[in-house]
Amino acid sequence: MKFAVISLVLWAGIALAVDPGVLSVENLTQDLLRVESVREIKNIQRTYAQLAQHGRWKGMASLFAENGILRWGKGAGDILSTSDASSVTGRPAIENWLQQEAGDMDGINPGSLHVFMSDMPVITLADDGNTAKGRWTALRKLGNGKGATRIEGGIFENEYVSSGGKWKISLLRYYPLYAGTYEKGWKNLGLNGSLPVISYHYTLDQAGVTLLHAGRTASGSKEGTGTLNRGSTPAASLSVDELEYRVAHLNEEDEVRNLVHGMGYYVDRRMWPDVISLFTSNGTITVQNNTSPAGPAGIQSVLNRMGPEGLSHGILNEHPIFGTVVNVSPDHKTAVARGLEIGLIGDDNAQTGQWQFCVFHHSLVKDLDTGTWKIQDLRYHRLLFADYAAGWGDGGILPASSLDPPPVLPPYYQSIENRRPVQWRPFYKRYPAWEEPEEETRDRLANIHRLLLRSSAYDESENTSGSYGFYIDDIRCSDFAKLHSDRGHKLSPGIGWYYTPDAISLSCASRYYRQNSTTYNPSMSSLRSSVPFHWRLQPVILVSRDGRSATLRTRNLQTGTSRTQGSNGWMGGMYHDQLVLENGKRKLWSITIDEFYWNSRNWTAGWANVVPHVSNATTPRQWMSRRQSNDLPPDASLRHPALLERETGFNGGPPPTVSWPGVQRMWWAYRNLVTGAMPSDSSYWGPPGCVPCRGAKPEWALTANGYQEPPSGPTIVTADWLEGSGVDIEVTVKGGPEESAKGGWVQLVLDFNGEITKFGEEGPVGEDGKVVLRVRGPGAFGTTVPIQVFYFGNENLKPGKGIMRDRK
Repeated sequence: MKFAVISLVLWAGIALAVDPGVLSVENLTQDLLRVESVREIKNIQRTYAQLAQHGRWKGMASLFAENGILRWGKGAGDILSTSDASSVTGRPAIENWLQQEAGDMDGINPGSLHVFMSDMPVITLADDGNTAKGRWTALRKLGNGKGATRIEGGIFENEYVSSGGKWKISLLRYYPLYAGTYEKGWKNLGLNGSLPVISYHYTLDQAGVTLLHAGRTASGSKEGTGTLNRGSTPAASLSVDELEYRVAHLNEEDEVRNLVHGMGYYVDRRMWPDVISLFTSNGTITVQNNTSPAGPAGIQSVLNRMGPEGLSHGILNEHPIFGTVVNVSPDHKTAVARGLEIGLIGDDNAQTGQWQFCVFHHSLVKDLDTGTWKIQDLRYHRLLFADYAAGWGDGGILPASSLDPPPVLPPYYQSIENRRPVQWRPFYKRYPAWEEPEEETRDRLANIHRLLLRSSAYDESENTSGSYGFYIDDIRCSDFAKLHSDRGHKLSPGIGWYYTPDAISLSCASRYYRQNSTTYNPSMSSLRSSVPFHWRLQPVILVSRDGRSATLRTRNLQTGTSRTQGSNGWMGGMYHDQLVLENGKRKLWSITIDEFYWNSRNWTAGWANVVPHVSNATTPRQWMSRRQSNDLPPDASLRHPALLERETGFNGGPPPTVSWPGVQRMWWAYRNLVTGAMPSDSSYWGPPGCVPCRGAKPEWALTANGYQEPPSGPTIVTADWLEGSGVDIEVTVKGGPEESAKGGWVQLVLDFNGEITKFGEEGPVGEDGKVVLRVRGPGAFGTTVPIQVFYFGNENLKPGKGIMRDRK
């Protein structure tokens, strides 16, 4: 008997309340196109930066609309004025301008470097879905290999248009804020070195607004409910099959991007066993076309070149990742991820440091036995390595590779349209089909909406994260406070957490402006002598079953600028955040910042020549913390007894303070994204993902406020014959600590080359994480086809899959 394949990631537990009228093919098509549009726009901008690394000016110009405009500020006068900017229109003129502007710092000439760092996107899609605006933070590091260098940083406020079914740049507007050379470092641009606030294209009402029709109508919001045209005619509704496939494509992208970014964090800490566990059994690492022997030993041999496992005093091994573009194959079995990785390498003991600029082009595969993605090959292409003291102006100590760089991935989502293989089907499914076609369609649409909400949550969380980053750069207290949920809380560094937007705003105003106000923002027309920059990049975003809550880990790569050239270096920290869907917007629920793991004394000294922390010294930051703490005690202190282990060593936490070049313990709110194991350094904190919720403020937890806690990692499913029985199979389902599998449904099936049949009983997991199912049905015995064991998840855990090859 053949059963129909249905789209189902069956989650037990609370269903997301959605107006049935929203669950139409027409509405879901519009919602899908909006999410795809946001991703395509981000890919366009990331592709622009990736092409710049190799001097591909024609390719960069092709990303513009036919009459697109490039307007590039000079920073010589009024930074906000168009009179201070070069402006060219049309692709040929843009191509020529890009080539002329780069000169011999084009990434093509021997020893030259053209590194383009662009990240922290905030993308705002217009109501009709045909135009959009985007804000990005940017930094270029340039050199000609003959001694000349340039460092330039600022803000992009761009506009995009859907043209001929593809997104294009209609206006690329760059506002320069600082510039300099490698030898001297950078300083402020503009009149008298005074920097304006670059106006935001988005409002507080737009920041983090949900992309989906159901989320907006449920909250009463009318934001973005227009019909998306994708050109001159309204987009045709997709079939249920096509919707199912393309939403699954987005979900797979999320998994791949998380894995690549999460791998990078393991590399930073030289957690070699954790890194190796992310690979297939025959995985490899390729550097400059030299591929390691396949398997763990070969991978280990390459990792050992970076140094022994673990960090010791004074050792820095940071590898921030920028601009990741993911391309999942049509059959969802393989993927490629491309981006920029910059190595910040140092040994304070030897007073040495190094820059490493690489393009990565990683290959990943889906493990069909478990449903998890794994790394098949980490592939790196060197742009340039340079000693920190000498810099990259003369071409570095390891020049750019003579090999052809890996291809830039296509940024257009149209590459997946109408390419659904006949063999493709949803990975997690239930059999048999429904008896009533209407019931099947209704349930499939509900499931499509739920899965789309999870990918929409990824992009909405990134938008809110970026909005927050730009607001804190400009220290806009009231604005970034209002990005928080009504029950949100934020860590004020060195002090503790403040609860509710009013308290968050007041703590900021008290700390930075000595204002006793819950609504204080500096004037948008004010000029600044210095600006901090918080690069919130390399996100790992885990979304709850219902898509209403998310856990976010993101890097804090921090620098700044002032009127004094070379006074600013770099610092590194880590954010552990949570977000919720509240009144149609993705709001910040919890923000915890662990800082600083490392820092530079200034630009010249770098991160390998720092002044060790003196425990009885009072820095300006510590003085501000003390003043704020005295004026406004936090709602949860960093020194709360329940947080002693977690916060010991951090500024303001229990002593002793660990400052660079000391090595502070790093914490993780999620498990290994492949194996489900805890971090090998035993620094796991969660769930709940909210740091103060574990012991100090349990009433702040998501689950105490009607939200689900996002799963902390993959669900591990194992199965074996029950001892003493030849017809009963015992299935065990595991998540992380405090993540129960209870109630989630388990089913056994056989797959005879696409002919799916049930293979016995099905039922819910018990309190102990187990269920015993009796084998029966067509083909139960007398075949060697492996038994597939599907767990469909619950409100705590993701779906998971196991396989039994021993048929007895």
